[in-house]
Amino acid sequence: MMGVPAGYDLVLATKPYYRSSYVLVSRADRHLGITSLKDPRLRNLKIGVHLIGDDGTNTPPAQALGALGIVDNVTGFSIYGDYRQNNPPARLIEAVQNSQIDVAAVWGPLAGYAASRSSIPLDVEMIADGSEFAPLEFQFDIAMGVRKGDRDLQSLLDKVISRRRADIRSVLTSYAVPMLPTSSLANGASR
Repeated sequence: MMGVPAGYDLVLATKPYYRSSYVLVSRADRHLGITSLKDPRLRNLKIGVHLIGDDGTNTPPAQALGALGIVDNVTGFSIYGDYRQNNPPARLIEAVQNSQIDVAAVWGPLAGYAASRSSIPLDVEMIADGSEFAPLEFQFDIAMGVRKGDRDLQSLLDKVISRRRADIRSVLTSYAVPMLPTSSLANGASR
């Protein structure tokens, strides 16, 4: 499986091939430059977040905004959406483009890709204060997952990831994925 968090317990994870973060997306012509969920302007701006399901589990930005009491001006967009339409998760970014909302708090790879292909220039800013909302996590090392116990395949993929790191980074960059250095723990310190 491509794109699993490095610590995902349902699979045996490879070494990570990138690390990304939740971000804040706004129209470039607004010049908001918001990087903090504690920015006081968020109390008055229309904010969009992805909703995961109806079981109360939502994205870290949605939970953090709730903990800060920022709820009346937050609109939820289903991460799943109507798959009869192209790319349902992109409705959140389209809402920023169309000025239905002022800011979207969204997973970086989705935001970067959608913003880079937007006809309206969008700013994508990593959420800088995510660590202040522990135990919520805003940054994740991303790996491939294989069947538990399949150490041969894991080892083979780890070698490919190491050998093709520059190529992988090039592909991620071409899709405008916001990237951070992978954590030392995920790079093998715990293996």
